[in-house]
Amino acid sequence: MNDEVPQALNAAMEANPLGLPERRLGESHSPLTRLVVDKLRERILSGTVAAGDRLVEGRLSDELGVSRMPVREALRQLAAEGIVTIEPRRGATVTQFNAEQVRELVEVRATLEGLNAKLAARRHDPAKIAELQAILSEGVRLADGGDPVVLIRLNERFHDALANIASNSILRDIMRSLRDRTALLFAPLNRNQGKQNWEDHAAILRAVIAGDTELAALLATRHVYSAAQMQPTA
Repeated sequence: MNDEVPQALNAAMEANPLGLPERRLGESHSPLTRLVVDKLRERILSGTVAAGDRLVEGRLSDELGVSRMPVREALRQLAAEGIVTIEPRRGATVTQFNAEQVRELVEVRATLEGLNAKLAARRHDPAKIAELQAILSEGVRLADGGDPVVLIRLNERFHDALANIASNSILRDIMRSLRDRTALLFAPLNRNQGKQNWEDHAAILRAVIAGDTELAALLATRHVYSAAQMQPTA
């Protein structure tokens, strides 16, 4: 398999900004592992595959039109992100968190998102804020009835752009890894509460623009707990 993306496929990808193939993945000459990772993540986060469901290499290979090797490697990558669990003799399944794990993940992410928003409000760079406003506008436009996969990706872009404004590379790297691990917890918000999700984003952005560090931190922290449908602990 040639790992170089042909010019024709490049043109197709430009026409399709999500990079989602319109045909069976085995008919594409793009790097297959990356495509399989994206396709499986899309299925998991959109709810097509539920938490606890098995991800059988042979079945996925047949469905996607690829050999087992890119499927196996894709499952390993998703396991590293935390949304797939691989166990001896059982194979791969969509990660299913218990109540204690959910609480711990939410507490940590809420704290870090609050710090991230606080730093963004303190260092509110106009050019970077303009980028964040553009992402917000697109999210608000698509919030009602939009493609859930598109909304999930816009949500990721919003949080990445907010982290860029915060300008703390250590925090940004930690949060990116944590968002991968908690993606399963928060994907339902993008599917079922899209409008509320983007209203929360808009409020956070207003606080950032105003330079109100404490309000930005509070709103970002509350947003995480709301997304997880949990109440902040004392």
